[in-house]
Amino acid sequence: MNQTNTLRPKLFQVMKSYSKEQLVKDVIAGIIVAIIALPLSIALALASGVGPEQGIYTAIIAGFLISFLGGSRVQIAGPTAAFATIVAGIIAQKGMDGMIIATVLAGIFLILMGVFRLGTLIRFIPFTITTGFTAGIAVTIFLGQIKDFMGLTYPEGTKAVETMEKVMAMIENISTVNVQAVIVGAVCLLILIVWPKISEKIPGSLIAVIVGILMVKILKMHVNTIGDLYTISSSLPTFHMPHITIGAIRQGIPDGFTIAILAAIESLLSCVVADGMINDKHNSNMELVAQGVGNIGSVLFGGIPATGAIARTAANIKNGGRSPIAGCVHSITLVLVLVLLMPYAALIPMPTIAAILFMVAYNMCGWRTFVSLVKKAPKSDIIVLVATFLLTVVFDLVVAIEFGMIVACILFVKRMSEEASVKGWKYYGQNGEEDVDAAHLRNIPDAVRVYEVTGPLFFGVADMISNITLKKFTKVLIIRMRGVPAVDATAMKALEGLMDNCEKHGVTLIFSHVNEQPYHVMEHGGFVNRIGEENFCAHLDEALERADYILKGGF
Repeated sequence: MNQTNTLRPKLFQVMKSYSKEQLVKDVIAGIIVAIIALPLSIALALASGVGPEQGIYTAIIAGFLISFLGGSRVQIAGPTAAFATIVAGIIAQKGMDGMIIATVLAGIFLILMGVFRLGTLIRFIPFTITTGFTAGIAVTIFLGQIKDFMGLTYPEGTKAVETMEKVMAMIENISTVNVQAVIVGAVCLLILIVWPKISEKIPGSLIAVIVGILMVKILKMHVNTIGDLYTISSSLPTFHMPHITIGAIRQGIPDGFTIAILAAIESLLSCVVADGMINDKHNSNMELVAQGVGNIGSVLFGGIPATGAIARTAANIKNGGRSPIAGCVHSITLVLVLVLLMPYAALIPMPTIAAILFMVAYNMCGWRTFVSLVKKAPKSDIIVLVATFLLTVVFDLVVAIEFGMIVACILFVKRMSEEASVKGWKYYGQNGEEDVDAAHLRNIPDAVRVYEVTGPLFFGVADMISNITLKKFTKVLIIRMRGVPAVDATAMKALEGLMDNCEKHGVTLIFSHVNEQPYHVMEHGGFVNRIGEENFCAHLDEALERADYILKGGF
């Protein structure tokens, strides 16, 4: 059996040929990735509306489970920017228990997707939708961090949960800008931009954190730090079971579905990128199961939703990681950081966190791809792209994905309907009808009409069957279907109506070159028995011979 179709963790396959040399490389890669993940996990936790330690919990629990059970050799999982605005919105509206229930449901959905081999179905989500909502999420993250970057102060009771509320609050309170906070944020942002050109060994985010702390402490700057706004905990994650009710489950299903779809898209996209870097092939179904287990474990032990992180996965590969052991080491390293170094996180200035998230937003926005699509894509795709982007920013990701998928499906149906056609062959006959095609193709008797059907026959074009007309002198009607790859129930209903009309007027219906799927549908519905298997011909010549036989009195 193909290993990509079996639910077997990649770790178990890798261990067959594992070596001490690779263990050393994986341990080094895991430690380096943990250093990269530390400031990102804290920043993304704060952007999600939870405490800084909960980002570390997510990277530890979800990171370990997804590496241990996953379908990729090198996937590194943890909190990602894609979930930040979703999680913040859920917590603001439904509290922590609401977020936990939604994520557990998402985990169940992901496990079921993997068990039922639905990993490949993710490719049916249009690229325009993923590009649109990814850019939209990037914008919402950027807008959400302006307050901390500029050190703005909001009056007590200011509602700033939704993106548009945040924008209005910023405009109304722009006069409270803290110049010292802007200086710290600008310096850290400059470091994040320039440092990768100096060294790729040490993550720029770690340098920015150190510089930000030193600026505030040494220069005695009046800038909010994490410790000023949050209570820091260095305790290990503990199990928490939320209060579950039928009502809470019903409310959590839409959010759970969104988290599941987003986790599936981002994790499998990360796997595909990683495959290209190490020349391997991931097991998408096993990866979905691991994502489900990892997310359930994360939120039940104090974390937030997680998925595969492309940047951290790429860093793992570049530093020599080639097995899930590296991902496990990354999680274990973060446990040590949590216990020994977490109190120092209280010193990190909030503008530094904002600067880190500005770079995260920029790296994920994919503006070049967005602009390229706007310039080159068909108008229908541009509509889906821009609508998904705007709805993500103005409303939320749930609305954006639902609207985007509906519009994409409608536009796809329209596009497919434009590809379908039903055309009758014209011919020279005793009634003086012109035949351009048959003059050089076939000698067709007057009593025989031939129609060529092309494109998929589905509900969007089924009414085209009504374009098939019969003449008073028509005795045989041939439907040529070599260009029809598929038919659906609505199209079959239309064909049955055509058969009724033929029987009413004493016309024999013959089909030529019916492809496999249409024939199977016709056979399953009893249509083949009604027409007669002898009236299904492999080629047009055979159909014309059959018509000639019928005209001569045959049956």
